[in-house]
Amino acid sequence: MLNKHIPIPLYYQLKEKLSAAILQGELPPGALLPSERELSDHYEISRMTVRQALGEMVKEGLLVREQGKGTFVAEPKIAQGLLKLTSFSEDMRSRGLKPDSQVRAVYVQNANAHVASALRLSRSGESQQVIIYERVRLADQKPMAYEISHLPLRRFPELEHETLHSASLYTLLEEKYGLTIRYARQTIEVGLSRPAESEILGIPVGSAILLIERTTFDVDDEPIEFVKSVYRGDRYKLYAELHR
Repeated sequence: MLNKHIPIPLYYQLKEKLSAAILQGELPPGALLPSERELSDHYEISRMTVRQALGEMVKEGLLVREQGKGTFVAEPKIAQGLLKLTSFSEDMRSRGLKPDSQVRAVYVQNANAHVASALRLSRSGESQQVIIYERVRLADQKPMAYEISHLPLRRFPELEHETLHSASLYTLLEEKYGLTIRYARQTIEVGLSRPAESEILGIPVGSAILLIERTTFDVDDEPIEFVKSVYRGDRYKLYAELHR
């Protein structure tokens, strides 16, 4: 039970008790929590107090609410480093997760102005054509991100025939085309998911997402890929080690 005779607010005591149960594995990821009424009756506190505790845990990413279903223990977030260039597949394998992809589309078209600028493509003819891969990236069969990759066709003429399901694009470029990938420039913004993105990633409309754009370069300082990605905000957190 909660201690009503100490100055620590009851909602905070409940939050700490539930958080400890999650940390210790008593409430595993995906577990359905008792209803607000059940928690209120069990701990002999008001439903408003329960609602406040659960609301704080939702904000911290420990719980997720699903309309009409209830409140569930959230899947643990994956910490994404900002200082090392790795592919999605390499990143997931390093965490003991099985990477995979659902390829939604592969096609060739002329690059728009933004993509052409990022890849330094000329403004006319076939040299402005790009191969586009639209993929849902999975970890242990759960959707994590939606990526749209653009690569210059003139440089990778056979790439459109690659399936790229569980394969790493970077590994393929290095092994098949003899590239040495050197670095990338990346921007990250926070946004809210639109209906199409929400359906693809299996999240409610208006969920927090990370919008990432990245241009990758080879050892000759030539851009080889421009990718736009939408990452689930409930499954990712970013970290960097900073030195003074």
